[in-house]
Amino acid sequence: MRILVMAAGSHGDVAPYTGLGAHLRGAGHEVALAAPETFRELVAGSGLGFRPLPVDPRGAGTESTGGRSDLLARAAAFIGRLGDALADAAAPGADLLLLSTTTAPLGWHLAEAMDVPSLGAYLQPTLPTREFPPVVGGGRSLGSWGNRAAGALGQRVVDRLHAEAARRLRSRLGLPALSQTARRRAVERAHWPVLHGFSPTVVPRPADWREGLRVVGNWWPHVPEDYRLPAEVEDFLRSGPPPVFIGFGSMAAGQGERLSTLAVEALRRAGVRGVVQAGWAGMAGAGDDVLTVGELPHARLFPHMAAVVHHAGAGTAAAALRAGVPSVPVPVTADQPFWAARLARLGAATAPLRFADLTADRLAEALRRAVGEQRLRDGAQEAARAMSEEDGAGRVAEAVVAMGR
Repeated sequence: MRILVMAAGSHGDVAPYTGLGAHLRGAGHEVALAAPETFRELVAGSGLGFRPLPVDPRGAGTESTGGRSDLLARAAAFIGRLGDALADAAAPGADLLLLSTTTAPLGWHLAEAMDVPSLGAYLQPTLPTREFPPVVGGGRSLGSWGNRAAGALGQRVVDRLHAEAARRLRSRLGLPALSQTARRRAVERAHWPVLHGFSPTVVPRPADWREGLRVVGNWWPHVPEDYRLPAEVEDFLRSGPPPVFIGFGSMAAGQGERLSTLAVEALRRAGVRGVVQAGWAGMAGAGDDVLTVGELPHARLFPHMAAVVHHAGAGTAAAALRAGVPSVPVPVTADQPFWAARLARLGAATAPLRFADLTADRLAEALRRAVGEQRLRDGAQEAARAMSEEDGAGRVAEAVVAMGR
């Protein structure tokens, strides 16, 4: 079967699909991944076909540290360019579309025009539920009725953000006029299948979700079996006690100087060594006990850490759990507060630190707890054991076979 996976956004929105795609390729399928051009090398390295999306992932709002209105404005601008990009990527054809959270609202129209089946492959629980409020922009529980109502309102906001792009896309594809809300409702009535690539240990399947919505376990970014960490990293790891990782991924662009100073000072005050990841912020640390690194596979790096300081993106949060290492979550925006709270609830992380209020003193205190409190490591290792029993990619492969019958 020719499978086209469509993913758009930052590194964390794309990387999990390299592992999922590699698994499907190993099962005998021909797999291509449509993603922003900046991830061409990442996708090619996983052995998948690559179909470029000429959109800048920094326009998706993922790195914004502004408020909700800023996030929505950035998302709207990104979506406005995404429709044509997805249509171009789909032009060579496919037998099945696997659609991410960010590509599904427009991908539904593509599947209709191509007359091929599609399957949701989501990294976040976006469908309304009584059990928690919307994961993007959501805070404390609003109660069962309030959570569900807020989730429904969130869907209407997403519909509005996609309305114009969907109208233009349907026109380009020669489809009859149909509103984005009507298309989504048709998808829901048909019980469109969505497989969620996160652990039920972290987010159990909500009891009030409709038929067709499943939580199957994580899809891990592809890492070649013979991959080894760079020599300078291995040398640093051998030169002293386990260090602490500090990185904010695709967050905080332009704040590298402030965050670098803060991170190095916090490491010094906590009395621990550190591995600082540059990320989009451009962080760097200096000193014998600090090593600055670029993009490295979390699966190979995190098991060597004493603790992981991160922005609580879905993939990074899961990678820390998988490694059995305590987290210090510092959520910035979007769904990150949701995942940060889930880590703390599992007993695998310190209480989340607000990014806007982050100081060297606060980070140092959290580091001391993360490294020194055995209960946090026990919580992370318990989650790691449960996650090791899951096979998220395998469940998707089974669903693909079922759809092909």
